[in-house]
Parts: sequence; C-alpha cells; structure tokens
Amino acid sequence: MENSFSPGTANEEAIIDKAPPLVPPPLQQQLHTVIPAEGGRSSCSTCDSNAADSVQYVYTIGRIRARFPGVAIEREFAQAVGRIKTDGMTDNAVMYKVLSDPQNLYLARKICWTIAVEGMETYLLQPMVAADLDMLISSLKPTTDVNDINVVLGVLGPIAPPAYCNGLQLPIIGFTQVYSFDVPTLIKSIPNPDKAKNFTAIAEELFMRIMQMTDNAGATDDHRALNYLAVRYPGIYATAADCYARNFSLTGVEARPSALNGTRKMVDVIFTFSNRVSDATEKYYCRVDVTEEFPFLVTRMQSYLER
Repeated sequence: MENSFSPGTANEEAIIDKAPPLVPPPLQQQLHTVIPAEGGRSSCSTCDSNAADSVQYVYTIGRIRARFPGVAIEREFAQAVGRIKTDGMTDNAVMYKVLSDPQNLYLARKICWTIAVEGMETYLLQPMVAADLDMLISSLKPTTDVNDINVVLGVLGPIAPPAYCNGLQLPIIGFTQVYSFDVPTLIKSIPNPDKAKNFTAIAEELFMRIMQMTDNAGATDDHRALNYLAVRYPGIYATAADCYARNFSLTGVEARPSALNGTRKMVDVIFTFSNRVSDATEKYYCRVDVTEEFPFLVTRMQSYLER
C-alpha cells in the first residue's frame, strides 16, 4: 500500500546538494542532535550517550501544505507564476507546477512545509537529506480526489523559532519518508476477504475512525501504532468486515503498552465490537513494535482475552 516517489534526475540532485542549508545552522544542529544516524545512534558526537534513547519518533497522517515564509518569497513566487500558462488551473496545481520545475528549486527550498492533522497545522517539515525535498514537492501533485492523504515518518525536533516561518511556531519533524495517496486508492488496495458486502464503506469508516481519534498527532507510541495499522495492515479491515457481516458494530479502539515489553517497546491495539441486538462484545487485537522509527507487525489480528 505504499506509494513511492520517482527520484529526481542526477542533474536535479546535484543542484539540490549544492544548495545552502534549509534551516539556520543552529537549528540544523538541534535537529541532528535528536536524529539518530545509522544503527539508531544520535549523529551528534558530543551529545549525551543517552541521546538515542530520548529520540521521539513520529508517524503522522494529514495534509502537507506549502506556505510562504515572508512577502519577498511570495512575490518571487508570483513572478515565477507569471512566466507560465496557468489558465483553468487550481491554486494547488499552480503551486505544484512551479515548484516541480527544476529551475524553481530555489523557491522550493525557501518555502515552509507544514502538515495539517484534522485540518490543524501541527508540524513543520524539514528534510534531513536535501534530495528528499522532492518528496515534499511530489506531495502537492494534484489528484481528482479531495481526500488526499500524506503519511510522514521522522523524528520530532525542536519548536521552530519565530523567524523560521513567518511567526508560525510549531514542532519540526526531521522526516525520512513521505507517502502520498488518496483514501479511495488506499481502500481499493485492501484485499476484500470472502468478497464481503459493503467492504469499501466498512474499510473507509474504520480508517476515518482511527484518523479522528482525539489528539492523534502521531507522536506517541499508541498513535504511531494505530496510524501504522491504518495504512499498512489489511487485517484490521478484514476483521471489521467479518464482524459487520455478523451484525456487530465497532464500539472501541484502544492502544496500550504490551505486557511483553522489555528491551523493545510494543503496543497492543485492541478493537471492540458489540452485537447490535444482544450487546455481546468481541475483542480482537494485534501487536505492533514501535521501538524504532519504522513500526512493524509482531502479532496478527486475533481474539483478545482480558487477563
């Protein structure tokens, strides 16, 4: 269910790599302090030995937006728009057309990139490798569906200073991956077990329920596990379809630390279904390892018994 991005050409990458830092050096140093290098260790050689243990990973789902950090960049962008034909294009399509032009990479580097969760701007996005700017630009690519979704994986950095994005002070994510798709495409990619009736509607409802959970900004272990399951594990949708077919409805979704936690951090995600006639309940769970930046499934969906 992942969407990959076409890498830029060699020439484009060379242009990007020669660009100045995307954030001021002091802020860049703060980000590198918390972003682990190969093997999960902090890339800051002078940091405390426990720095890697304090890394806070993010797995968030929302909508990526491009904002102008100041009037000068906005005017420069307007001049670039004036050089191309934009008749009949939406504002978003114009933004994508301008920023995806290799000649305008200098503008893409100056733009503020945010991700809005449930319509509220929640994080500023910062590529830690300059070539990853292409993933942000690609996220703006117009589609025919208004329910575009962007999934961002990375590490939570400091709060942006006022001068960074025209006074917009949000936590910065130093991201390593961005997936972009629309909800219908995601739902269509999920296998329909036993040709269940109304599977599309059931899967879409479950996905939206997870997205609308209170304060799900994707920065806690339980929310990272939920968001991972929503976009990467079809088993939760198959279970929901089976329960709906037996006249059960989804009445609860809970994530809690696994009792098996030791050297690794794992989260049990529990789904509760209640019969619409008898009120009898059935619980199912799956276990997700959230120790590192990329969560993964440990236990597939199965019946859950309270201990």
